[in-house]
Amino acid sequence: MYDLDTRRHALSLVAQGRSLNSVSQQTGISRYAIRQWLIRLEPKQSSSSCLRCDSNPKPPQDPAAYAYLLGLYLGDGCISKQPRGTYALRIARADAWPGLIAARKDAVGQVRPENSVCAVRKQGCVMVTSTSRHWPCFFPQHGPGKKHQRVITLESWQQDIVDAHPWEFVRGLVHSDGCRVTNWATRVVAGTRKRHEYTRYFFTNKSDAIRRLFTDTLDALGVEWRPTNAWSVSVARRPSVALMDTHIGPKH
Repeated sequence: MYDLDTRRHALSLVAQGRSLNSVSQQTGISRYAIRQWLIRLEPKQSSSSCLRCDSNPKPPQDPAAYAYLLGLYLGDGCISKQPRGTYALRIARADAWPGLIAARKDAVGQVRPENSVCAVRKQGCVMVTSTSRHWPCFFPQHGPGKKHQRVITLESWQQDIVDAHPWEFVRGLVHSDGCRVTNWATRVVAGTRKRHEYTRYFFTNKSDAIRRLFTDTLDALGVEWRPTNAWSVSVARRPSVALMDTHIGPKH
């Protein structure tokens, strides 16, 4: 058993963005105990406290942040049932990209400011996690099984947000299942072989539906793309790459 001051101290460290592992190592408290405290201390919410559960459902308060978070969820996110009727939203990110981890935490906090957000460090990655009773309300694509093995479609209110904030949605998808790379080739110029470098963007996802959401949004933005294999899409034309660089850029 831990006294109230000990619990408050551990939870304050989590609130500062510390991972459950580091807080556990510093305080000697098990990760399981800290995670249970986070769940138990979540404010009890009625259905009316959720914009989507209201008798007159409304879009999220920050639609741009939601568009970005939707892209992240479709790529690297999952929602799982927790004790006491809550759900945990988890979005994975390789720990080599601290800027993207911070952006994930910010987006989750902007979409559900009522709920705390923590970063749980795993081997080789960080899991940005937030627990709420209402995550399935915000992501109705949640369901059993892997995303590429079930039907994925956007509801009309989600499509309205994507149409209003298409670059945020594309940025979320690229920050989850995409990359920006520099390719090179050689050619002979005036008798001398010279190296030529060029930038490309790739997006890879096994779900045909998620890839189609990505390419449909690119079409609306005037970005040219082409499939490279059964699961991947490439953006390589110079004007389109310039657009992507303006709104997305390299990971950090």
